[in-house]
Amino acid sequence: MDFLRNPRRRNRVLGLLAGLVALVAAACWLKSPSPEPVATRCTPGHVDPERLKAHVRTLSETFHPRDHRHPENLERAAGYISDALSRAGGHVRSEPYTAGTGSYRNVIATFGPDSEERLVIGAHYDAAEGAPGADDNASGVAGLLELAAWLGEHPPPMRVDLVGFTLEEPPHFRRGTMGSKVHARALRSQDVKVRAMLSVESIGYFSQASGSQEYPVAALKLRYPTEGNFIAVVGRSDEKDLIHTVHQALRAATDLPSESLAAPRGLEGVDFSDHASFWDERYPAVMLTDTALFRNTHYHTPEDTWDTLDYARMAKVVQGVQCAIDTLGGQSVGGGLASSPK
Repeated sequence: MDFLRNPRRRNRVLGLLAGLVALVAAACWLKSPSPEPVATRCTPGHVDPERLKAHVRTLSETFHPRDHRHPENLERAAGYISDALSRAGGHVRSEPYTAGTGSYRNVIATFGPDSEERLVIGAHYDAAEGAPGADDNASGVAGLLELAAWLGEHPPPMRVDLVGFTLEEPPHFRRGTMGSKVHARALRSQDVKVRAMLSVESIGYFSQASGSQEYPVAALKLRYPTEGNFIAVVGRSDEKDLIHTVHQALRAATDLPSESLAAPRGLEGVDFSDHASFWDERYPAVMLTDTALFRNTHYHTPEDTWDTLDYARMAKVVQGVQCAIDTLGGQSVGGGLASSPK
């Protein structure tokens, strides 16, 4: 095999093989999913875009910077979140821990009865170093606080925990000091049953511009929109049922476009948030996201500010999560949720 002795030819052949592997992988991701039930009706509660804006602005301005180097600001943010969750009627507690020489805490609010299973809805309240973190992830936290107001007025039939996670961003990302890892490990050590975990991660940046949406694999543009005007439900290939359930709840709630992706964990971006910590503990989990770095050009920069977000669309995302909680918890919201085969 003379081509092996020729570096140029060898590299060309290896490149072609790598391309074929990528095409096969893309074909797997692009394969049509199993038919989803069509959610035909859901009447979510009101979500005020101005309240969302106020929360995002406070978190991204008053408590900036809120990265691991500024534990005092993270503590102030935790206090703000705790107060809001308490006012909404949640039973609030802290989950303190240390990382290096710093002290940090997750904030947990419980709604509903102490059922055998629970739902966990989480969002991280820290930001990347040097970034105000309006979209990533004050938007998710604001959504969490609006969910708390709704749950306080509409008690769920099963336990729902809303959790503000700390230290999601580097250098703690994927390490044992990540707030969601601390929480997921604690749940597993206590043999807590989690029906589903939803990670609310960057839900406020939208664009109608053609080409505004990127993907980790270029071939995905053949199936998904090139305009960043949708919210996405992202999970692993082996959790299609949960992904479809949440996706259809979003579709039933409002007219906001939504997409779903069930993909291998190794695909870039699929595990880029707190839901991955729950996967590590063998809990079912998905992420709701505007796709962050694949859309938002301000990702992890000083330009990720409150005035770059679309609060009307963000409110629709929160309404979709209301219907997802309702569906997963078995309770109807308003007019209820009905499903029929496609």
